[in-house]
Order: sequence, then C-alpha cells, then structure tokens
Amino acid sequence: MSSHAQGDGGRAGAGCEAEFKDLSGCVRQLPWHQAAATVRFEELLPVAAFPVIPGKRWAPGWWWSATTGRHVVHGSAAMRSQLMVLDRDPGVVGLAGRPVRVVWRDGQGRVRSWVPQLFARYADGTALLADCPAIPGDGGERARLAAQYVGAACAEAGWVYRRLEPLDAVLAANVRWLAGYRHPRNGGGPERMAAVQDAFRDPRPLIEGVRAVGDPMGVWPAVFHALWSGRLTVSLSRPLHERVVARPGTASGVTGGEA
Repeated sequence: MSSHAQGDGGRAGAGCEAEFKDLSGCVRQLPWHQAAATVRFEELLPVAAFPVIPGKRWAPGWWWSATTGRHVVHGSAAMRSQLMVLDRDPGVVGLAGRPVRVVWRDGQGRVRSWVPQLFARYADGTALLADCPAIPGDGGERARLAAQYVGAACAEAGWVYRRLEPLDAVLAANVRWLAGYRHPRNGGGPERMAAVQDAFRDPRPLIEGVRAVGDPMGVWPAVFHALWSGRLTVSLSRPLHERVVARPGTASGVTGGEA
C-alpha cells in the first residue's frame, strides 16, 4: 500500500458512500453518514450475490437465525461459523449477509469499493461490519486497503469493522452442535425449561442434571437448547460430553466474549 493511501485512511470515512438494495429491490447510493444513520441494513437482501466457485466444496447457503427468526445468506463455512457465534450473542438483534457496498476514492482519486460479508446490529443501535476469512491473515493488498477505508467509515458512525479470524476447531464444533438445537421448539416449553434450569441450580455434570429431570431422550434437547440460549453455561474450549459440568447462565444468551 502506498504511503499516500495510508495517509488518507484517517479521513476516509468522510468521503465514503453506501450502495445497497432497498426493500423494493432498487439499488440506491447515499453518503455513508446518512445511510449509517437511517438504513436498516439488517432487513436488506445482499447488494451482491456470493460467488459460486467451481470445484469448491462449499456453496452459498442460508442460516436460520434464532435471533431474528429469518434466514441469513452466507457464502462460506467460515462465515457460517461466525454467524453461529453472533446468533448466540444476546447483544445482537439483527443479522444480514452482504447488505451494503462501501464506495470511496483512494489517494489517487480512483473509485474503489468493498462488500463486507457480514452485518450485525446490536441492541444499542451500533453495528458490526465484518469479513470472515477461511484462513488467518490480512487477506492481501486489496483486503488491507478495504479494511482501512471501511474501518474508518465504521468508526465515523460509531460502528466497528473486523476481519473475524477462523474459530478454533473445538469451539466451532461445539457451537455447531448446539446450533442444531437453537430452535425454541427444542426447549420443550416453559415447564420443561424451568425444570432443566432448576436441575442445574448448583453446578453438576450434564448427565446428572438430565437424569434428575426425566427421560434423557426427552431432556437432552432441552438441555442443549438451554446451553445454546445461555440459560446454562459450560466451557466450549473443550469437547462437549456428558460429564462436562454445567452452571446456571447469566442471561438469555451468551456473551460475545464467551462465544
């Protein structure tokens, strides 16, 4: 990256614009500060489709979000993993895939643009724009330049831009397992969930709490749903098994730090 481009990064946000598809499907472009303050990006479809790459084992798909009750498009396994983590975060109230293209002019006056893969809205009104690389690293020259300008634009709006590093394999496997029980129907209703939480009022191995509630075949889904939603909590840094000690959760979901 040239030193001229690096020098422009501090004022990049002021010159950015946002391109997006509105609810009617029409493409619109607004000054970044106006779009960030008024557009509900979490409600929009992708401004650009995720590419389908021949020979790749992964193709674009849809993630059903327990947070929103709607599907969110994703373009890679890495992005789906990050969606799972954000879907468990109690501070997140909205999710969308590629809803906005950030447009700017670089230090030489050339028009540049970048479409972050993921948008998350938080309960306080702030937001996260993120990319989800499949391997650790900065992603090359174009990604570094985009991070500079998109990051500056987000900072101007009180938002955050991040390149989310791939999840640890054990953490990813644990969250993926619990995600299979994210739908509220797995909770078994208020009485069953209350019984599950009461069984783990004091920390104990999962299997002991399950047996205290009733038939394991019927109780395990409720326990896994409680772990997904944060009503119960366990360490996700080690593989889940029946002797893992579970404790009462502190919220209806887990914190971003834990996930």
